[in-house]
Amino acid sequence: MTGGGLLVAGTTSDAGKSVVTAGICRWLVRQGVKVAPFKAQNMSLNSFVTREGAEIGRAQAMQAQACRVEPTALMNPVLLKPGGEQSSQVVLLGKPVGELSARGYHGGRQQRLLGTVLDCLAELRGTYDAVICEGAGSPAEINLRRTDIVNMGIARNAGLPVLVVGDIDRGGVFASFFGTVALLSRQDQELIAGFLVNKFRGDVSLLEPGLDMLHDLTGRRTYGVLPFRHGLGIDEEDGLRVSLRGTVRESNVAPPVGEDVLRVAVCAVPLMSNFTDVDALAAEPGVVVRFVDRPEELADADLVIVPGTRGTVRALEWLRERGLADALVRRAAEGRPVLGICGGFQVLGEHIEDDVESRRGQVEGLGVLPVRVRFAREKTLTRPAGEALGEPVEGYEIHHGVAEVTGGEPFLDGCRVGRTWGTHWHGSLESDGFRRAFLREVAAAAGRRFVPAPDTSFAALREEQLDRLGDLIEQHADTDALWRLIESGAPQGLPFIPPGAPA
Repeated sequence: MTGGGLLVAGTTSDAGKSVVTAGICRWLVRQGVKVAPFKAQNMSLNSFVTREGAEIGRAQAMQAQACRVEPTALMNPVLLKPGGEQSSQVVLLGKPVGELSARGYHGGRQQRLLGTVLDCLAELRGTYDAVICEGAGSPAEINLRRTDIVNMGIARNAGLPVLVVGDIDRGGVFASFFGTVALLSRQDQELIAGFLVNKFRGDVSLLEPGLDMLHDLTGRRTYGVLPFRHGLGIDEEDGLRVSLRGTVRESNVAPPVGEDVLRVAVCAVPLMSNFTDVDALAAEPGVVVRFVDRPEELADADLVIVPGTRGTVRALEWLRERGLADALVRRAAEGRPVLGICGGFQVLGEHIEDDVESRRGQVEGLGVLPVRVRFAREKTLTRPAGEALGEPVEGYEIHHGVAEVTGGEPFLDGCRVGRTWGTHWHGSLESDGFRRAFLREVAAAAGRRFVPAPDTSFAALREEQLDRLGDLIEQHADTDALWRLIESGAPQGLPFIPPGAPA
């Protein structure tokens, strides 16, 4: 027997599809429904490693947590990791299979993956009571409809009803809803069940006349109006879309336990990957996390983080062009805390040999850590566990660079020299005891009277966030109508809205 299903599409990228999908998943699992997330194709530099060693988007890993199930490659069979403006690494069923230009991917390769995508979805629907699928971008991208495997392409082939999410905070939501439907073919329109308004501020009664008119114009109802809530953008998939300069990672509002706050500056390197590594720091009371791109912004930072990147050599050049490289070298020499994670760890080393990612061959690193890096064609995808600073630590690794450590003290399979640390482990700061021990060292080195909160549990905070998403759906959506959609599909007899898709 095939389980129920729903596709959550959006009027635009970043309309809130990921968090709405997670919210529906958490609401369902609290009702006793066995549910799984699914995204046929994801473009993201934020990824995760499953227990079987498969790489998938972090958004799908977060949604699996919302479902209280272990994430697997079936939940995100195709992951595209941008390597520049024109090309991406294609990860299929958790393993990289090559680099393709956008033209090459949409010109034929994408459509050939449809069978694999449908097989994965069918396997999930055969295992779970319901599968909540997330679309990508907008279903009305008419230039890409012919080869689409993530929006209406998957909905049509799998017979999924579609809920279209619109971000009203951006404005133009009614036009976006109407235009999305009107640009689809008759067959696609038959699956567009209705709409969900996201990020609404104010009195809902003022919105209702517009929703009534939208229903009259399209024959489709609105399934809910979700209010604007701060702090719900967990594990974004497409990276920070705004300029990163001065952007503050949303932090816990609790006051610091000690007398001082701790300031963390994250270098906003190009193609930054897994910037979610700093979320556990931002969740600590009294820790302020900022993304920076100027050397003077490192001056008052108690800790500087060089994060992961999909372009290590490009990031190294960027750091040098902006004067950040010299500032990092000075910090390390002065014994002021620096942490390099994955690509950031590689940047801090002495030497990089890259014939895989940038194909630049021999490149000199910043020389802060005694490490030589050679890029291998096979990607390392592991879930390591160990101990550091006297505390247990878990993490995950996603990298082509193989590090040869020639000195320093051991640190999470990397090394440390003085107050400079480097590791390939993502997610290590989510281990509560280790994070507190690390912050104590940073505070001591920085001369700050900062004290980590003794009871901050990152896992518990994540669960609270997911429950808040479930509460949004339960309190502000018509859940009975949503369940009918999931169980029975789109309503019959939905009207066609001209002009429809161009020939």
